[in-house]
Amino acid sequence: MHPGAHGGTIGLVTVSDIHLGPAAPLPKRVAVLSFHTSPLAQPGTGDAGGLNVYVLQSARRLARRGVEVEIFTRATHSSQPPVEEAGDGVLVRNIVAGPFEGLRKEDLPTQLCPFVAGVMRAEAGQAPGHYDLIHSHYWLSGQAGLVASEHWGVPLVHTAHTLAEVKNAVLTAGDTPEPGARRIGEQQIVDAANRLVVNTIGERDELVGYYDADPADIDIVPPGADLEQYTPGTRRGTENARRALGLAQKSEVIAFVGRIQPLKAPDVLVRALAEIVRTQPHRDVRLLVVGGPSGSGLDRPRSLMDLADELGVTDRVSFLAPRPPAELVDVYRAADIVAVPSYSESFGLVALEAQACGTPVVAAAVGGLPTAVADGRSGVTVDGHDPRVWARVLGSLLDDDERRLEMSRHAPVHAAGFSWDSTADGLLASYSGTMAAHRARRAAATAC
Repeated sequence: MHPGAHGGTIGLVTVSDIHLGPAAPLPKRVAVLSFHTSPLAQPGTGDAGGLNVYVLQSARRLARRGVEVEIFTRATHSSQPPVEEAGDGVLVRNIVAGPFEGLRKEDLPTQLCPFVAGVMRAEAGQAPGHYDLIHSHYWLSGQAGLVASEHWGVPLVHTAHTLAEVKNAVLTAGDTPEPGARRIGEQQIVDAANRLVVNTIGERDELVGYYDADPADIDIVPPGADLEQYTPGTRRGTENARRALGLAQKSEVIAFVGRIQPLKAPDVLVRALAEIVRTQPHRDVRLLVVGGPSGSGLDRPRSLMDLADELGVTDRVSFLAPRPPAELVDVYRAADIVAVPSYSESFGLVALEAQACGTPVVAAAVGGLPTAVADGRSGVTVDGHDPRVWARVLGSLLDDDERRLEMSRHAPVHAAGFSWDSTADGLLASYSGTMAAHRARRAAATAC
């Protein structure tokens, strides 16, 4: 990998504390690559999730700071225009690469060549030096970024979001191992990219441990929540939210928000609910599942409904389609607890959004979730995925109104430490250092 831009590890606090001097280069225009999923897609279905939110929100915040952002993604509908505006200073370029529909995620690598060709054509129509830097998201985009970086002569910053080695290490029943080709592709990106940006210290350690990355080449920039959109509601607002969702005012409500697939472990919550009902059959507790089948969950799209039926809790589980942020706010506010039981989670934006709305979160102690949730203050982190343990944790928190209320007060305070504005600041610091190091290397090569 290229020598580090900063000469040392940038931590959770220090990356956003870097003060850029007057001579520090800042990008005027950044090419963002998000090949496998569009930032304009609705999170919660297909391959759309936290990565989509990250790409779109960080781009909009960078644009507010005067950086033009052009996001390249694969077109998935014939009705999509070649270029769409996603906010002031943010363009989404829909590149035709393969069939619009019916292409499985496993088959996407076969369309990398046409995608790269489309990206190159878009750049070829611009004046030389149109882009100052490339930021790729997920390994498929990173592969495209390696080619574009070489041809354009600009640095590549890469964010993995998830890693094959990490996902395979926590493989759960019903899930499919990540292919060896992905592992090889990720290693190539780690070895060749100018910088790696991760969400947490844990992610940095995974890159170092599994992929032999140099810690000095990694910047830690936490993602955030839209603190303008996600805010605590009033008591009347909460009552209205429950009414709109068909929930009784006195019901105890646990909410799950996300893609329905084995990795996200919504089945743990259905089993935990059944355990609570088994021991306290007259308790009015309900589970709200907001999301759609994704990944290996597409093989059995009704599996969660079938499980609820098998365990006799169908009447206590409500399934809702994914919804935009303006409507998702009502879900968070209507819930007594938001649960995130994932087996692997690079950060857990749902946990942040829920806390920003004043709702305590019970989350698995994996990946970035122990950072996203302040254990004992804004929520509870749980070791393992035993439904009986989850039933005890959820039940005890629902039983303790005073404790839950205190967590509700602290949750927005904790979430306030993670904003997309802070993310944009961290990314700009990383970009600036990367550009400075890249220019220095080119100058040195020319001098030789």
